[in-house]
Amino acid sequence: MKFKHIAEIFDRIEGESSRIEMTKLLAELFKESDAAEIGIICNLSLGLLRPPYVGTQFNLAEKSLIGVVALLIDKPEKEVTTLTKKIGDLGLVVAQYTDIKSKKLLTIQEVYENLCTIEEISGEGSQEKKAVQTLELLQSLDPISAKYVIRIILGTLRLGFSDMTLVDALSWMEMGDKTLRPVIEHAYNICADIGLIASTLKTEGIEALKQMKIHVGIPIRPAAAERMPTAKEIFEKLGPCVAQPKLDGFRIQIHIDKSKSKPEVHFFSRHLIDMSHMFPDLVEALLKLPVKTMIAEGEAIAYDPNTGIFLPFQETVKRKRKHGIEEAASEFPLRVYLFDLLYLDGKSYLASGHESRRNNLLEVLKNFKDDRVQVIDEKEIKSAQELEDYFNTQMDRGLEGIVVKKPNAHYQPGKRNFNWIKYKRKEEGQLEDTLDCVILGYYAGSGKRATFGIGAFLVGLFNKKEDRFETVAKIGTGLSDEGWKELKKKLDAIKTTEQPKNVVCAKELYPDVWVYPEIICLIRADEITLSPLHSAAKTKEDLGLALRFPRFMGYRPDKGPEEATTIDELKKLYEDQFK
Repeated sequence: MKFKHIAEIFDRIEGESSRIEMTKLLAELFKESDAAEIGIICNLSLGLLRPPYVGTQFNLAEKSLIGVVALLIDKPEKEVTTLTKKIGDLGLVVAQYTDIKSKKLLTIQEVYENLCTIEEISGEGSQEKKAVQTLELLQSLDPISAKYVIRIILGTLRLGFSDMTLVDALSWMEMGDKTLRPVIEHAYNICADIGLIASTLKTEGIEALKQMKIHVGIPIRPAAAERMPTAKEIFEKLGPCVAQPKLDGFRIQIHIDKSKSKPEVHFFSRHLIDMSHMFPDLVEALLKLPVKTMIAEGEAIAYDPNTGIFLPFQETVKRKRKHGIEEAASEFPLRVYLFDLLYLDGKSYLASGHESRRNNLLEVLKNFKDDRVQVIDEKEIKSAQELEDYFNTQMDRGLEGIVVKKPNAHYQPGKRNFNWIKYKRKEEGQLEDTLDCVILGYYAGSGKRATFGIGAFLVGLFNKKEDRFETVAKIGTGLSDEGWKELKKKLDAIKTTEQPKNVVCAKELYPDVWVYPEIICLIRADEITLSPLHSAAKTKEDLGLALRFPRFMGYRPDKGPEEATTIDELKKLYEDQFK
């Protein structure tokens, strides 16, 4: 398949607001592709060369690309820079020059291989070599194709949908509707590589996806907990159950593979990013475990080596850096508390009950002596009062709450349900929990904040069903002067000249600057109220929902935008207020 055809479909998707029409366009593209092409298309449509857990890093600065584009369209660099600032997109600058004639029509494989070559160039003079290779590639493309290649290299390709739309499109490819979504989504939940899922469907059919197996080294999409406001309601829901402390650290999925000539340990975040570089000290400890292959989930949390007391999340998150990891490991030592076992030495434990999974996990660590890796505490609960007492005990330890679990529940990848229930501290006059919100844009400041260029910002929540973000609050408190300056710098790096099409917002709330929905922040509010303006949970019949007295509490770099608090969770929190 020619890349030009794919670029033309991307262009049609970019101009399309209907989710169904986007899905149909992708499905038609998938139908026309072969098994090798469909995997590449899935990843490229998300702006990636490979799935997120592998990562895509071109490390080619926009300034270098401006020089490349200047040579491509035969314009001075200064003029290209001015045009880019005016339009807000270097890709669109190239697309305007329709007189560029490509010498040949490259296939998708040829473009993909070229992009991989550019990404892999490293060492001394790599920026110049990358620029030369990029220019050669762009000279072989038509303007529309060049536009999308530039966006892929810059990491700014945002077509307005997530991986869940790709899951729907694969069902449409096969059936002309969404009837196969449950099977495809389940396979994707077990093996979170959408390109592999698509190519498997192409070559082996839907039956192969029904039999999808766990792959050590490819993350399993994590299960998630529901929320409930009281111990009484939780016990009424679950009956006799078990409870574990809720630690405020990094939730990580650990993959150990000692079957290879060089043993491997991978740590995947909630949103399936490989964070292995952050935990060299834990790698050393985990390789001592008496296993050949293993997948387990745990919470990595920093602690004070002098007192053993857990440190706040913002201290743990200081491990999220590219340099100085060894120094950080010394300053902020980590422990990982394992709370679930998903796979061990060739056997999947997803269909085993919680009690069975825990017993096998305890068996693995029975004689393990390194206290950097531990199994989290657990208590059997036989009454609501016992649950409340255990909760209060964890509060006295300075923790944020507990997670209550059904003893016989299977592990359900990618699902949020009442197999696990979070029970967290409720402060007077506040919601029972904080919300993970996505920043959608910001407003110019007034008064002192006018000098910062930002005075408030707009946040939203994820509507999983519609694959979009809906506004829930305008935030103007919770940051210091330095915090506002830092936030503006973060947002300016992802700003866009127009409203992202997967964002639903009333005109009265339009920010002065739109940003792509990428940054997650933690928001505390007093209550949830009905709103005629905010789009969260709004329908033709119902008003939207909004946060009353919202304030910024910090960032959540361990979460991706689709892992923000969902609209369904917001509605549940709203209902819980009246209980």
